[in-house]
Amino acid sequence: MAGKLRAAKFRVQLDDRNEKLNARIRDAQLQKNPLMLVVGDREAQGQGVAVRRRDTGDAGFRPLDDLMAWMRELVDTRAVKW
Repeated sequence: MAGKLRAAKFRVQLDDRNEKLNARIRDAQLQKNPLMLVVGDREAQGQGVAVRRRDTGDAGFRPLDDLMAWMRELVDTRAVKW
């Protein structure tokens, strides 16, 4: 999935360290990443991601194609608030 996002010209940083999920989420929040995409077994089977936003937390499951369309719209309109 990271490759598909990179091919669509999104900046992607994969955190595949051998740490607990909560620790990796906390580290991403400390780095001020606006979006965190969590991909586990369930998400991989459903061809989607669990989205976490830095400001509001869990934003639920989204199919990857829908998420990419939404992110492209944000980038193209240079949205400040979403």
